[in-house]
Amino acid sequence: MWNLPEFKDNIAVVTEDGKKFSYGQLNDETEALAAFVPGRCLVFNFCSNTIGSLIGYVSFMNHGIVPLMLDEDIDRELLDNFLDLYKPDYLWLPSDKTTEFDGEIVYSSNGYSLLKRKDEHVYPLYGELALLLTTSGSTGSPKFVRQSYKNIKANTRSIVDYLKIDETERAITTLPMNYSYGLSIINTHLSVGATLLLTGKTLMQREFWTFFTREKATSFGGVPFTYEMLDKLMFFRRKMPSLRTMTQAGGKILPVLHKKFAEYAAKEGKHFVVMYGQTEATARMAYLPSDKALEKVGAIGLPIPGGKIELIDANGDKVESPETVGELVYTGDNVTLGYAFCGEDLGKGDDRGGVLHTGDMAKYDADGYFYIVGRKKRFLKIFGNRVNLDETERLIKTYYPDFECACTGTDDAMKIFITDETKLKEVQTFVADKTHLNFAAFHVEYIETIPKNDAGKTLYSELSK
Repeated sequence: MWNLPEFKDNIAVVTEDGKKFSYGQLNDETEALAAFVPGRCLVFNFCSNTIGSLIGYVSFMNHGIVPLMLDEDIDRELLDNFLDLYKPDYLWLPSDKTTEFDGEIVYSSNGYSLLKRKDEHVYPLYGELALLLTTSGSTGSPKFVRQSYKNIKANTRSIVDYLKIDETERAITTLPMNYSYGLSIINTHLSVGATLLLTGKTLMQREFWTFFTREKATSFGGVPFTYEMLDKLMFFRRKMPSLRTMTQAGGKILPVLHKKFAEYAAKEGKHFVVMYGQTEATARMAYLPSDKALEKVGAIGLPIPGGKIELIDANGDKVESPETVGELVYTGDNVTLGYAFCGEDLGKGDDRGGVLHTGDMAKYDADGYFYIVGRKKRFLKIFGNRVNLDETERLIKTYYPDFECACTGTDDAMKIFITDETKLKEVQTFVADKTHLNFAAFHVEYIETIPKNDAGKTLYSELSK
């Protein structure tokens, strides 16, 4: 996957405590770990933004060992279900957690240990299967996306191309390693000999910015929630001479925030790049060039190099005219193999043939730039009228930026959750007025915090409970 010796003298990783690992050292560490895994098999990699976790991922990928990527703090009941369904040969996990599991510790390094389990080669692995990742919205589901080596290499090349990543980059981690967006940052930077600044701290913590400044970070990535928080933290007052690029993916950013960050980037001589992707497409499908960030506020942009986007209408026909909404269908080498729901599925081949029906509704403008308008299934019928839940959320967030909200519900009964209990009646009236529908269809409830996963995406399944 990566030719680490090619960049052996470059610094590959800097950790929070200031330790530096060259590409040569990283290669030695990954080779040492791989020596204790006799051949191709399934490993559960317990992920954190640490050198131990990274060594495991890189070692497994470079030696044909298939990692299933999990948060190191995964719920134990959920984990036990995964262990029963997939029966991995090994666990690569923080050394202080090994006593929680049955098995033999066969190797330890950099705070992580390799634990050999009694399950051994229970399920055959498809030859091209490289990696297993949860979908961003299914952290409680046994469904994993099956990514191939071709998928990852193709998407890595494309992202390096359009972001112009080279070995002078110093990317700081802001996203979990077990999330496709966070992993794509690792993949791309390792492929060109750049430096990763590994931290488990969040952008809301002072230690993050101390590390950022000390190590002269050149880029970071974030989901919409990241940028909402940065806006509240008065990010625009910070002086960051080393920063070159800010990327955004993981959902549609509010146009008002898109505009703010694009204006900041233009003023400060930096790049703000909005991107669009899904785990099912390895990572990315579209990007908005930074020089179009202000001109095309709200757009996801153009297909990535090597990819193709079409819109399909309700009859299955291709949309041929601008400003017409259809489902976004993507074609490219980065479209993944399909899903796995249990160990038996790990032997399955390519279910998609390079074509992904995204479930996202989109349109394009006269210049060919694409815009997401909502999810195919995120609609309710309110008294016979189709109402887009995502658009309703954006409407509320734009008008009421001081609190969070999320929308769910059933036909004729939309539920709106907000984090300000003084605005319940006001929001109900506001939405009714904006949609020109009877306010009785909108039920506004107070909730202390909107449940989100590690990537900052709203967990609608939790809200429905």
